[in-house]
Amino acid sequence: MNTSQEPSLAPHVCKSCGHSFHGTYCNICGEKVIEPKDRKLEFLATVLISTTIVDNKFLKSLRLTLGNPGFLSREYVDGRRVMYMKPLQMFFILNLVYFFFPVLQMFNASLYTQLNVLPHSNLARRMVAQKIVHEGLSQQGFELIYNDKTTNLAKLLVVIFVLLASLPLSAIFQKKNRFFTDHVALAVELTSFNMALNAIGLSILFLVFSKLFHWGHFTWGSYLNDITLTLIFIITNVYFIFRAAKTFYNQKGKRLVIKAMLGVVGLFLALEAYRFVLFIITMYSI
Repeated sequence: MNTSQEPSLAPHVCKSCGHSFHGTYCNICGEKVIEPKDRKLEFLATVLISTTIVDNKFLKSLRLTLGNPGFLSREYVDGRRVMYMKPLQMFFILNLVYFFFPVLQMFNASLYTQLNVLPHSNLARRMVAQKIVHEGLSQQGFELIYNDKTTNLAKLLVVIFVLLASLPLSAIFQKKNRFFTDHVALAVELTSFNMALNAIGLSILFLVFSKLFHWGHFTWGSYLNDITLTLIFIITNVYFIFRAAKTFYNQKGKRLVIKAMLGVVGLFLALEAYRFVLFIITMYSI
């Protein structure tokens, strides 16, 4: 029988433990041989079967995401998976924390920001004016309703940001050996990075500082508005994209700098596009 036509019968070297074996799964550590068809369908399959059970892999994977962005995604798409938590599993766990606890709304935008700061503000003002007249609400009353509604939706719809972020990544870092789902995997890791560091991590940090400086009437909430959170998003994502461009996409030299900067711009545009989508969904849900 021609083993070149039967991948399961061809000899393989396990990418996790280095053991030589025949078949689809390593008989030592259980790592699966990843074929092109698996990478094309892996994202949709993972959405259906992924679980949110935290084990020691979670802390290891989170540490790698924060300390070496792009490494976890590279290991995942290259077929070294049993030693780490899948990026989508880690995303669901962090999203669960992001959803149920009062953390910073890194992906959200208040009504004030939607009406006065973002590129679509002119359209937003017209839509809000029509909504207020139609519903018979005051500006202040509508703002309270909007901000409460959009806060919950932002936590629920953050997966939309993942898909939007994968688009500029796939366009800027085009490589022959990268599928679109590979870029999605990196976008999942990037979103987990932002939830862990910028939403949950910063919330814990500033809550601690608030307790320590309570005697001095120190309040951090007034300083962490949508504008400063966007600046924090840009600065931290510069770090992520530069590291990921080198680790995940193997970029070097001037190409690394140019593509990483383009990647940061692309992610900022993805964030603004997400906020526009969030605004539209919030408006139609009120």
